[in-house]
Amino acid sequence: MANDYLLEVKEVSKRFSGVQALKDVTFGVRRGEVRALIGENGAGKSTLIKILSGIHEADSGTIFFNGTEVNIQTPRQAQELGIATVHQELNLVSALTVSENVFMGRLPFTKSAIVNWQKLHKDTEEVFKKLGIQISPRAVVGTLGVAQRQFVEIAKALSQGAQLVIMDEPTSSLSAGEIRKLFEVINTLKASGITFIFVSHKLEELYEIADSVTVLRDGEFIQTRDIHDCTIEELVQLMVGREITTMFPKIQVEIGEPVLEVENLSRTGEFHDISFNLSAGEILGISGLVGAGRTELARCLYGITRPDSGHIYLDGEECVIRKPLDAIKAGICLVPEDRKSQGLIMKMSVQHNVSLAILSRLKRLLGFVDSAKEADEVEGAVSQLRIKTPSVKQIVGNLSGGNQQKVVFAKEALANPKVLILDEPTRGVDVGAKAEIHRLIGAFVQEGGAVLMISSELPEILGMSDRILVMSKGKIVQEFASHEATQEKILSCAL
Repeated sequence: MANDYLLEVKEVSKRFSGVQALKDVTFGVRRGEVRALIGENGAGKSTLIKILSGIHEADSGTIFFNGTEVNIQTPRQAQELGIATVHQELNLVSALTVSENVFMGRLPFTKSAIVNWQKLHKDTEEVFKKLGIQISPRAVVGTLGVAQRQFVEIAKALSQGAQLVIMDEPTSSLSAGEIRKLFEVINTLKASGITFIFVSHKLEELYEIADSVTVLRDGEFIQTRDIHDCTIEELVQLMVGREITTMFPKIQVEIGEPVLEVENLSRTGEFHDISFNLSAGEILGISGLVGAGRTELARCLYGITRPDSGHIYLDGEECVIRKPLDAIKAGICLVPEDRKSQGLIMKMSVQHNVSLAILSRLKRLLGFVDSAKEADEVEGAVSQLRIKTPSVKQIVGNLSGGNQQKVVFAKEALANPKVLILDEPTRGVDVGAKAEIHRLIGAFVQEGGAVLMISSELPEILGMSDRILVMSKGKIVQEFASHEATQEKILSCAL
């Protein structure tokens, strides 16, 4: 490979417990470029990132950095080489200040062995000045939003002299405005010669920030292309190895009678005077920026929190929901925003996760679970939802992100809900899994179910919804029929 490559990966392989995670992966990344790295869940992206970060060691192959062969065995070695990784789950200490996080392990001391706070804050200010970002060095990280924490991670990388910054799904929890600011920062650093590897499932945004794209599939290198020489459809086909005819298989279903009616629902500091109805066979999309109150509304409807005022009606009768069990009994189920911390018990099996919502109907005499019946119910759901798992006994944490999300769907679907609330149903899953989840949503409403779908992805909202509500600052500010809505109209209302 030419000398202008900062990073060269040659025939790198990695196996875990008999599973080939990477097989002879070879590609290079040039200095000063933004390289997108894409692939389905399970394609090997995370494994490759962890090898470059020093978390895992490759079984075979070689890595060259700045033209020199390197053996990265620890995160410290990666850092010393000039490789920094901003993980999806940010690696910051919430209780410490911005300055302490940026210079963790490298605090300046006075001759008296006391932390030189003045120098520390000044040095932190200088780093943020280079980024064009205003964040107080004295602010406690726990008080910052997700976007600001991303910038703290980038500042930490810059302060360590990083030449290569790897970003894993950096925009998954950001609003449109925050994404624009992040891209401005990346372009500023790129102009100064810093190289990026940018991992994202949001293919549309890659055309705004990336120069080139590398595709992995089933642990193997497929292709590297100039990002502007290929369409989204071509990228999808390279990722999944087949053509996906439509990402949004919207089935036209006859809309029935109202199932859920919400009247003047309010909760102080979160949302105010929310009123809408949702009918059988309908997908009602809720759009808005981060912080608009969408997730808070979903949590309240599910009984995680309680409203200060207002009414909820199911099938025309008022329903008082004090806790999630009340919601489940009434026929309301929730697929939460964060599957790992809110939707699944990661160290339990697929079977035990899926059956959690139906334990009451699996009880035998003396309260014991009928294991045979449990296995039958779960096997049926796994087959129907096409969950890829060696067995229902498999630990759910070992599945890909898309299959984990389908396990959450299976758990809620087995409860036979009338209303299914979906909060960011395809966040962090690949394009193939997205199309499959959209199929499941369509099948649910086709059978008479009603869906309340919260999503930050406007193509998803536009492609799947019958009606769209736009929230801003805790209020519903606009309602659109699906044929009336555009991305521009929705964003204008949300802002």
